[in-house]
Amino acid sequence: MPYYSEELIEEVRSRNDIVDVIGSYVHLQKKGSTYFGLCPFHNEKTGSFSVSPNKQMYYCFGCGAGGNVFTFMMQYENFTFGEAMQSLADRVGIELPQQEMTTAQKREADKRTKLLEINKEAAKYFYRLLRSPRGQRAHDYFKNRALSDETMQKFGLGYSDQYSDDLYRYLRSRGYDDEILKESGLVTIDEVRGGHDKFWNRAMFPIMDVHNRVIGFGGRVMGDGEPKYLNSPETKIFDKSRNLYGLNIARSTRKNQLLLCEGYMDVIALHQAGFDNAVASLGTALTSGHASLLKRYTKEVYLTYDSDGAGVKAALRAIPILKEVGIMTKVINMRPYKDPDEFIKALGADAYQERIDNAQNSFMFEIRVMQDRYDMNDPESKTAFYNEIANKLLSFTEELERNNYIQAVAEEYHIAFDDLRKLVNNLALKGGIVKPQAPLKSGINENKKKEDGMKQSQKLLLTWLVENNTLFERIKGYITADDFTEELYHRVAVEVFSQFETTHAVNPAKIVSMFTDEEEQRDVAGIFNATIHKVEGRNDRETALKETILRIKENSINYRSQHLAPTDMDGLMKIVEDKRALEKLQNLNISID
Repeated sequence: MPYYSEELIEEVRSRNDIVDVIGSYVHLQKKGSTYFGLCPFHNEKTGSFSVSPNKQMYYCFGCGAGGNVFTFMMQYENFTFGEAMQSLADRVGIELPQQEMTTAQKREADKRTKLLEINKEAAKYFYRLLRSPRGQRAHDYFKNRALSDETMQKFGLGYSDQYSDDLYRYLRSRGYDDEILKESGLVTIDEVRGGHDKFWNRAMFPIMDVHNRVIGFGGRVMGDGEPKYLNSPETKIFDKSRNLYGLNIARSTRKNQLLLCEGYMDVIALHQAGFDNAVASLGTALTSGHASLLKRYTKEVYLTYDSDGAGVKAALRAIPILKEVGIMTKVINMRPYKDPDEFIKALGADAYQERIDNAQNSFMFEIRVMQDRYDMNDPESKTAFYNEIANKLLSFTEELERNNYIQAVAEEYHIAFDDLRKLVNNLALKGGIVKPQAPLKSGINENKKKEDGMKQSQKLLLTWLVENNTLFERIKGYITADDFTEELYHRVAVEVFSQFETTHAVNPAKIVSMFTDEEEQRDVAGIFNATIHKVEGRNDRETALKETILRIKENSINYRSQHLAPTDMDGLMKIVEDKRALEKLQNLNISID
């Protein structure tokens, strides 16, 4: 990574408003002085991802992801700091000086470059094998799926040989050593078997990012082996939750919507039929990362999942995820056929276009699926169905939108509009039906340790100082940066107090930039976003502030006492002075205004 001065880094950061940058990836809604949206780094139904224009920082209260605009680009785009710096500089027209990387930075950049080279070499090798006598079986498979030579070339389809070390030997012959091959996701190295391929005897589908770089593969076994489909593991260049198959082509479509499929062959069949707007998730359920990626290229997504039970469940899971990022969703009915590939083979592209034109609104689709659980010939069951519809209609907070859906449902299910609206209103008066929220399944959250009281106190005070600079005058004489005993908090506090002393303001986003480790950046963002519950009104806030200051000061005195050298008389006198100040502080009222 090139060396950049603090001034240049700060210029690039300050010229890129964090709300504008993140807003191009995540659907944000303003609540008070802060913007909220669905976190792109973990799955959630209620937006806990906050973006503060005042702090120029983001923080997720669900999973703990946080930082400044550089951190976001590094996390979301999987950029190095240098790549994030270049991207943001280009965005605002700042020309960066070309400088040499450090040894460690160059080594990391070289590794990513090599991994991309290896995947490209593998794709070329698979491509050639498919068109050789050794690839005849896979070639016949693709031909039996009615793929043209042009389509096979367009998607770079290939074949991995039946010998389990074929690719390994080829890549070694190209000069790549075992150490880098282990990180490619294409080869496994062990002491017993040596090097062997992850993919062998499979029809191969190269996976490309939006920049047309090969980052991974999917493989379909030729024969009866298991698993039938196999995907590359996640690597430094491949994150399946943030990439979509076919998006490198579909991003350039002139159509107004993207078609979201389940599998590779569905995407390829649709593109061959003229639907160049088809994409698919990579062997995983749709995630908020996928949804945020889709939002960058479209406002509408049509789900064209398999029409079997599993496909319906996948659609029901995808709908709220897409809705949370502000994407309008419809569902394509392909019955009696299972998937787009099968449908197009049977009825052709024109018939599929008709299904697109008649795609069902996602809410009405959910109602239709819900109806299958009820016996519409039984009055009690029918009434229960109507009550569940009414409860679902309460999810629309805007009255006009809710009334539009009430009308649509009433017409579809032959219910009097006034009767259904009355049912909805009565249910609203009773408080509706609130389903318990499922526990968060974010890996970050599950591994997050409970913080002790002192850490929380130090975080709270730093957050308050950043949000209300007048507090510096209130704590003057009682609290200094040295009173923050946690190592990271102390480093942050030194910068916070230094900035205020120099400029009478605090720039938290700049402080984040001082830390190069991504984990530390997230921790620093958490320090500036601490919250305390059940604090209402000025008196409560003043009490909380005083208690927090007392805890921090008392802890500081105890910490220094424990670590005081026997001959340090100056340190001893300072502790005595602080104890007197602590006694005085206990009898003082501290105003927050």
